[in-house]
Amino acid sequence: MRVSELGEFGLIELVQQWTRAGADSPNSPATQPYRLSVPNGDDAAAITFLNGPVTELYTTDTMVDGIHFTAATTPWRDLGWKAIASNISDVAAMGGEPATALITLGLPPETLVADIRELYAGMIEICDEYDARIIGGDMVRSPVAFITVALTGIATGEPMVRSAAAPGHLVAVSGPVGGSAGGLRQLLANRLGETPGNSDLAKQHRRPLPHVSAGKALVSAGVGCAMDVSDGLADDLGKLCAASRVAATIFADQVPTITALSNAFPDDWLDLALYGGEDYVLLFTAPGDIMDVAIAELPAGATVIGEITDGEPGSVTILDASGRVMHRSASGWDHFAD
Repeated sequence: MRVSELGEFGLIELVQQWTRAGADSPNSPATQPYRLSVPNGDDAAAITFLNGPVTELYTTDTMVDGIHFTAATTPWRDLGWKAIASNISDVAAMGGEPATALITLGLPPETLVADIRELYAGMIEICDEYDARIIGGDMVRSPVAFITVALTGIATGEPMVRSAAAPGHLVAVSGPVGGSAGGLRQLLANRLGETPGNSDLAKQHRRPLPHVSAGKALVSAGVGCAMDVSDGLADDLGKLCAASRVAATIFADQVPTITALSNAFPDDWLDLALYGGEDYVLLFTAPGDIMDVAIAELPAGATVIGEITDGEPGSVTILDASGRVMHRSASGWDHFAD
């Protein structure tokens, strides 16, 4: 079977099974000074050190030229920002703060040094913004440019996970969605001179702001289930539901977006909001009383958008303002989909 037949998330599930089997081996050390709090398969892995009240978070992400970015849509400085941002968002989804980063670059020999200087300038900017630090990495020759970031984070509370949703929980997001997808569409159109590349939507695509403070507020409010929206709201909620063995309903008229999205795309703004991805807001679930506290602690834009239900694990139903089931017109990002 080819990976294209299995799909990205089917392959991830197999890797989780393989790595967990090794971790559960009877030959594993029984006196390790830490506990694996969150195993492979969530936004980040987490290890709690038994001699102190600190949980370390570990995550990594790769961006490949022609797959995740192009020179036409993302300048090198913005690429550096975004490569770090996607990892910080994973840490935020666990309720933690970023700490240190290792950077691996794959570069064609003809890459300009000035471009790499811009790349690191963007990475340093966001690290300064979020109190993180680049401490090392690697560089290799490659036929196509890529950047891999491995980020550590620190959490002082119990990490939020995808597998803690339960029927009766409300579903919410920590901010508007769809802006990044709208920005990408504008930037692609800009190659023909149709749209300026510095619109509010384009800025959301190029320079997303991970919701670190929101993640910490959710933990303080008692929220135990969360993930970040990177592959599309509807698909990411499906992953959360699959991990929790539950289903969910989204109320389309409650999905928050910014006015610029509907102004720019009056006919398909909702599709961009539901399926666009790379918004890096937090998607979370909680009982009603905890949700009330959580929403009150978050900035304006945090909104309840649905509910967790019994049903086929991983299934997500989308209802319009009249309560009718909406046909899914798109899907989120899958690296190995044909």
